Amino acid sequence: MKLVIASNNAHKVREIKEILSGCFEEILSLKEAGIVIDVVEDGKTFEENALKKAEEVLKVCSADAALSDDSGLMVDALNGAPGVYSARFAAEGHDDEANNKKLIALMQNVADSERTCRFVSAVALARRDKAPLICRGTVEGRLLREKRGENGFGYDPLFFYEPAGLSFAQMSAESKNAVSHRRRALEALRNELEAEAEKKQ
Repeated sequence: MKLVIASNNAHKVREIKEILSGCFEEILSLKEAGIVIDVVEDGKTFEENALKKAEEVLKVCSADAALSDDSGLMVDALNGAPGVYSARFAAEGHDDEANNKKLIALMQNVADSERTCRFVSAVALARRDKAPLICRGTVEGRLLREKRGENGFGYDPLFFYEPAGLSFAQMSAESKNAVSHRRRALEALRNELEAEAEKKQ
């Protein structure tokens, strides 16, 4: 069984290979599979975006399955925003700095007790002649009033993770990845694949 990951992000590819290595004989990034593709993520949910990308990649590759993920930050006081628009929250072409500034401004007058939020990741596995598998992983946090830490990317400096007493940007990559929303989604997917394999035996 060969899997193509719909990404060239080295860190993401390494993490996926580590978690799913027992489920596939070969796991390749887009670059390793010789695929160049740009899929418009226009879904209304993380799951829709992840599935669309996985299915588009599966159409153009020779692998048995394709995997994609879509993730973002959901803030309760903003009715789940930025959500699927997390990467382009401050309009198309804006960067992490602009997105964070906009979020800080919108949350300026929100009380500490109402600053709950979560990172969400949906992973979708598109397969030939089989129904796709879609799993979601979340990690709960609280939105800070100002950025803390230099590590990570995106909204990590504003995301306070209570169990560690640190923002995601203050944690080491290793510590953050051990509890991340994508890891949780991937582990849920691995559990589903392992359960399928057991049924076949």
